[in-house]
Amino acid sequence: MLDEEYMKQALRLARKGLGKTSPNPMVGALIVKDNRIIGQGYHHHYGGKHAEINAIENVREDIAGAIMYVTLEPCCHYGKTPPCVDAVIRSQIGKVVIGTLDPYPEMRGKSLEILKRHGIDTEVGVLEEECRALNEAYFNYMTTGVPLVTVKFAQTLDGRIATSTGNSQWISSPASRRFAHRLRTINDTVMIGVGTVLTDNPQLTVRLARGRNPTRVILDSRLRIPLDAKVLMNQESVPTIIATTSSAGSERLSALRQMGTEVLIIREDERGEVDISHLLEMLGQRGISSVLVEGGAETITSLLRLNLVDRLVVIVAPRIMGKGIEAVGELNIDVVSQTLRLSFGKIYRRGEDLIIEAKVTKEH
Repeated sequence: MLDEEYMKQALRLARKGLGKTSPNPMVGALIVKDNRIIGQGYHHHYGGKHAEINAIENVREDIAGAIMYVTLEPCCHYGKTPPCVDAVIRSQIGKVVIGTLDPYPEMRGKSLEILKRHGIDTEVGVLEEECRALNEAYFNYMTTGVPLVTVKFAQTLDGRIATSTGNSQWISSPASRRFAHRLRTINDTVMIGVGTVLTDNPQLTVRLARGRNPTRVILDSRLRIPLDAKVLMNQESVPTIIATTSSAGSERLSALRQMGTEVLIIREDERGEVDISHLLEMLGQRGISSVLVEGGAETITSLLRLNLVDRLVVIVAPRIMGKGIEAVGELNIDVVSQTLRLSFGKIYRRGEDLIIEAKVTKEH
């Protein structure tokens, strides 16, 4: 039980790096000697010192023989920083307790072998489920090569995201909108379809929370996006990627690229639209590990139909609209047994709204 309590503290430290470490994972480390915490640290930001190094440098007494609790297997390869196992060995730590192994191809238990060869005891699997859940996007990316896809939308209690005329501002409460901006800060990219650009002209930046702006990705198979759209502004600080097809007009393509907008030519699906599976593969090749999809209904429906959604975050407002635009359209489901299965996670309040988080059960 004592190991679990220390690992819980390491997890709390790790969460301080939320939204700052991607594409690297969040990691927390605690150093304990004689049942006293003598050092602690976490991975502050991508490219910075790792949690283990910060914890070791935080110690102000003899560290020899101490126990290190770390949420993820210490690295044993050179990346932005030298291998953490080397520092652990030099520090003469007596034991390393690890939450979970690192799925990175150059890792997967190799650090344990190195530590054991140097006489350092190891233990793996303390609060493993919690440690893996902390870095869900990282684990997904390392095992699949594509980003974790989270679909977020706000709807009325009867499932409408806009009126029949397309008006949607604002279904959710101010507290929920702040929460939505917070979601942007912890994802690498935010994605919408061009229809949402034409209807709402959003900025897709972080303004109601503290944190980084995600890269903006627009699905636009025919390059219908207006050149004065808000998502094309401030690209020096907030990049925008337009995903289109070879059917798009070359004149508009040249104009966008002259503005500094990156345009990706993605293969077409059977409907002649951007093949979203191919797009996710290309984003993964760029080191993008998480995508937040904010609409519209056509984009959300396409992702669900293709079984490309990993998580749903649904903001349910205490409103009834009646006729209006549904969040999810036709999924070609004829019988109940074909419905997409969800696993509910957290359910909580933000302002007057109810927020439901769920995982989409992937059928194999």
